[in-house]
Amino acid sequence: MTPSPTKAVAIKPATGKLAILTPGMGAVATTLFAGVEAVKRGIAKPIGSYTQMGQIRLGKRTENRYSQVKDLVPLADLESIVFGGWDIFPENAYEAAKHAKVLEKDLIEELKEPLSKIKPMSAVFDKEFIKRIDGPNVKTGKTKMDMADQLRADIKNFLKENGCDRAVMVWCASTEVYTPATEVHATVKSFEAGLRNNDKSISPSQIYTYAALMERVPYANGSPNVSVEMPCMIELSNEMGTPICGSDFKTGQTLIKTVIAPGLRNRQLGVAGWYSTNILGNRDGEVLDDPGSFKAKEVSKSGVLTDILSAERYPDLYKNISHVVRINYYPPRGDNKEGWDNIDIFGWLGYPMQIKINFLCRDSILAAPLVLDLALLMDLGSRAKMRGIQEWLSFYFKAPIAKDGLTVEHDLSVQLLKMENTLRFFSGEELINHLGLTYYGVDEGDNV
Repeated sequence: MTPSPTKAVAIKPATGKLAILTPGMGAVATTLFAGVEAVKRGIAKPIGSYTQMGQIRLGKRTENRYSQVKDLVPLADLESIVFGGWDIFPENAYEAAKHAKVLEKDLIEELKEPLSKIKPMSAVFDKEFIKRIDGPNVKTGKTKMDMADQLRADIKNFLKENGCDRAVMVWCASTEVYTPATEVHATVKSFEAGLRNNDKSISPSQIYTYAALMERVPYANGSPNVSVEMPCMIELSNEMGTPICGSDFKTGQTLIKTVIAPGLRNRQLGVAGWYSTNILGNRDGEVLDDPGSFKAKEVSKSGVLTDILSAERYPDLYKNISHVVRINYYPPRGDNKEGWDNIDIFGWLGYPMQIKINFLCRDSILAAPLVLDLALLMDLGSRAKMRGIQEWLSFYFKAPIAKDGLTVEHDLSVQLLKMENTLRFFSGEELINHLGLTYYGVDEGDNV
């Protein structure tokens, strides 16, 4: 049956200025800053941004009714955005963008004025969690709680000094050493005690997450760092009535996996092996050259196939997959990452076949519009009084999080349907299930 229309959700208008705050002002963040400024000046299009270019179907297919996402729900306008961030290096966004070498020099020079105004606040940094880089622009304090308090003060001061009504934080910094949850992460109370006692298992990204949530700032984790997944952060986000989502931007190779793997599973084709390797030469590649940081990325990237190709459900097809993930630091490539996938599959009667993919992508070009979308959609969710885990934003992540007891969905098409139905729900439109039934002489094919 066709779902009946719902009442639109009461969403606070997107008035005033929105601060988008990024821990990390390197390649991804500066590519975002420059891109938004270029779009605002009419010298570029926001290609890759679902919120800016996406269209969503409304109602029955026979109605042929579509809306741009930004017209359907009250997103913040690009003109209202103010950028800020933290970084261990003191260069402003103009200097950092030149150093990153993602964008053409002419474009960076054209945007020198607005980019030069974005100067990094001193960062919370711990060499034990990121070993391959270091910088002078870091905070000091006796305890990790001191660091959290300094971040909270930064947020308050930034909002006041820039006349912003609200903020969103999206992690754009480097990948930390893999740090699974311990007892200190079990509750907000134990975590706060750990902050005061300088618990060694509390990472900088977790301190940023805590500070953001304490200031009721929605937080999205763009890295494989284990932060928003921690029980204490989920508890805190619910207590503070603040949305969280993550983890690890789904940009290049994993994006392809979430398209290809569900197709193989849906056609009941077996997979004997999936070999994935990358070469990457930017700062992210340098950080991931450390085994501890690579472990975090490996867990994030590997989990996608494990969840999509369920060996428990399909033991004949996926029980003995040889899944190999490699990332190689190769400085000459810079931000232009190259991913190779060799997929050994088998079909009818067990006959073997192969799929080979060579994806020459630009890491920050793919990631920047995701940061924009996540910031705008998390701000929307906050104004709609959403709290806790925002599973409807799984579309953007390699390792999305879900509530306890729920299976994480990795299929890109299913993730998109979930996100679009959430937007339809916000706006009071019918939810779509693509059922397309014909029964008792009534054709429902055009109603869903």
